[in-house]
Amino acid sequence: MKSFLKKISVLLLAAALLSGCGSRNSAQTAEDFIEENEEQADDIITVGFSQLGAESDWRSANTDSMMSAFTEDSGYNLIYKNGQQKQANQITAIRTFIQQEVDYIVLAPATESGWDTVLSEAREAGIPVILVDRRVNASDKNLFSCWVGSDFELEGRKVAAWIKAFTEAKDIAPEELHIVNIQGNLGSSAQIGRTRGLANAARENGWDLMAEVSGDFTETKGRETMAALLKRFDNVNVVYCENDNMAIGAIDALESAGKTVGSNIAKGEVMVVSFDGVNEKALEYAREGKISCIAECNPLHGPRVRALIEALRSGESPQKFNYVDEKLFSSLNDVSGVMIDGMEYNVENP
Repeated sequence: MKSFLKKISVLLLAAALLSGCGSRNSAQTAEDFIEENEEQADDIITVGFSQLGAESDWRSANTDSMMSAFTEDSGYNLIYKNGQQKQANQITAIRTFIQQEVDYIVLAPATESGWDTVLSEAREAGIPVILVDRRVNASDKNLFSCWVGSDFELEGRKVAAWIKAFTEAKDIAPEELHIVNIQGNLGSSAQIGRTRGLANAARENGWDLMAEVSGDFTETKGRETMAALLKRFDNVNVVYCENDNMAIGAIDALESAGKTVGSNIAKGEVMVVSFDGVNEKALEYAREGKISCIAECNPLHGPRVRALIEALRSGESPQKFNYVDEKLFSSLNDVSGVMIDGMEYNVENP
């Protein structure tokens, strides 16, 4: 598939060359120039990347990974669009990519629903779509070629299993856990999976899950949400934050309210657990014990997406869903690993 932008670039260069030439030889040279540069342009693969936004350190690292993977030196032209957390912006970006006749579209969707129409337009244009990080709830799974990202529910189950193992090691009864969940953007794959992981564990173990409130994956909203929750409840002793940025904000709110953040629930401390493992401040908090456990969410999808594109270009059929391996971090030594569905996940120092 030839990109419209490639054709325009070659024609503009040829026009510039012809404008200064009047001889037959010059015209022939221009024709040779066009043919040569069209061939070179065809070697460049144009990728349109619709990123949902820049709401967190994880998202920034994910964008950087994509930028590094799709460079001119590696044979790619990356067109990047920041959706600013709005699905409408992403839909507009995808339609622009279609008009530009890009070779591939990469989408990190803001939410799971509402993509059928625009993805159908991409399929009609013959442009493969690769989903990254989050999924879409499409009526036809053939509207996208493949997906690469994390198993968000498994991440939630890992953290819940760690909480269970840790509290049992400390002889803390299940009914003594009073948990609030500061969720991510409602409707996103990460929020849905991590929320489900905790909710199911709370029901199975008899934990008191008092509230689930969105903190939009941002530090500021995490701080505001935690402050509001402290006004509603005076017995919170576990804060489940669905990303590191919200955990940092929640810790600030807890300490501002005179609470001690840590793992000694029996002594009145408030335990904070989190996800991502990208933010350096969060990792330092984990080393200090202010964040008791972090489930890694690997953002470095650029090389993985490039490998999928290269497989598609070669006529291969990559797996539809491609999961990344991820770790569990804690500086506390009471739990060395957790078992989920017969699989053991080791706990590593952050």
